[in-house]
This record gives sequence, structure tokens and C-alpha cells, in this order.
Amino acid sequence: MLYKILLVFFMFLLLASCYEPQRNCNSFKTGEFTFEYKIGDSVKSGKFIRNESFSIDYYDGKIDSARVRWINDCEFILQDLNNKVGVQYKIISTTDSSYTFQYSNAIKDPNRKLIVKTGTAFKSK
Repeated sequence: MLYKILLVFFMFLLLASCYEPQRNCNSFKTGEFTFEYKIGDSVKSGKFIRNESFSIDYYDGKIDSARVRWINDCEFILQDLNNKVGVQYKIISTTDSSYTFQYSNAIKDPNRKLIVKTGTAFKSK
């Protein structure tokens, strides 16, 4: 009996380890997107328009521009044009109309803990 339980468990583990989320990143390199973000207890929404070289963000009544540098099909760095701060993004899964991503500071500081956050962007057009 224990043998059968272990066999089923290992088969499930084997099948689960083969699962890889869908990543059709090329569909999300350019376009107009919306996203939600939290400030304190408030959930707000914003949008951004990205082409091959630049991203323009509209959020909280502000407009921010950044240079886009693609590392590979699913990873890129946004470097703010004003203060030169870089944020690294990695698309971890996609659907037909959205992508889920992780982001963190592009420059690693050995004196600070690396914080990785997750978000979802929805393609508008």
C-alpha cells in the first residue's frame, strides 16, 4: 500500500515539475498597457505606452519616461530618463491579453536586501 502511495506521489511530482507557464513575450514588447498598483491601502491604476526604445508611464497624475533595453525576449531594463535609475523586468507568464512580471532594481547593492515584486500588465490594443 505504501509503495502505491509513493508511486502516485512521485508520478505527480514528475508531472508537476514538467509544467512551464506560457511565455509569448514578443506579443508584449510594444503597445499600450494598463496596470494596477498599491500605495498604502489604496489600489490605483495607470497606463504605459512602450515602443522598441522608450516607455512612457502615466500614473498618479504624473508622466514618466524611460529608455527600454531588452536583454532577451522576456527580460528588459527600464532606465528612467531623469534620474537614471534602472529597474529590471522579467516576464514570467503570458495570456492572450496580459503578462505577469517580476521586477527589481537593476543594480544590485550588497548593503541592501534585494526586493522582488510581481505585477500584471494588460494590453489595451
